[in-house]
Amino acid sequence: MRRVIVSAIAGLGLAGCSSFSTDSLTSFSFKPTPPTVSVQIDSIPSGADAKTSLGPGCRTPCSVSVPGENFTVTYTLNRFQPLTVPVQVINIPGDFSTPASTSIDPNPVVGELQPAGPPPKAARKPMRPKKPKAAAAAPAAAGSPFPTPTPAPAPPPTR
Repeated sequence: MRRVIVSAIAGLGLAGCSSFSTDSLTSFSFKPTPPTVSVQIDSIPSGADAKTSLGPGCRTPCSVSVPGENFTVTYTLNRFQPLTVPVQVINIPGDFSTPASTSIDPNPVVGELQPAGPPPKAARKPMRPKKPKAAAAAPAAAGSPFPTPTPAPAPPPTR
């Protein structure tokens, strides 16, 4: 029993020593690193390149693992406008009866890409209107059910 008391007193004496302090314990804090979360990423149309603001990226449809913090996903695909979708990561702390959990909104992350405008067309020359062809006076066929057209009478001369 005497040895235990001496050891305890010796341990308390070391606590005042500058090489051992409570400040050194706080530098090695036990803060948990943010958990990594798996996120499903898809696009309409499929096959777009998706890159997260935290680094990882892939070609849709795919899944990436990212640290549990808010981020964005940027989609790119030829002939489509780029699109950026914000993603919110919600960390729900646990208590004695429930474990901590992480929720992702939206999950899966889906980006609907819009087509880029049509490529500019080459400038075309304006079309000229066609000149009407002179009407050829064809003799009426004998036995035609239509009468031969008569020319309109000339208007009387004016004085």
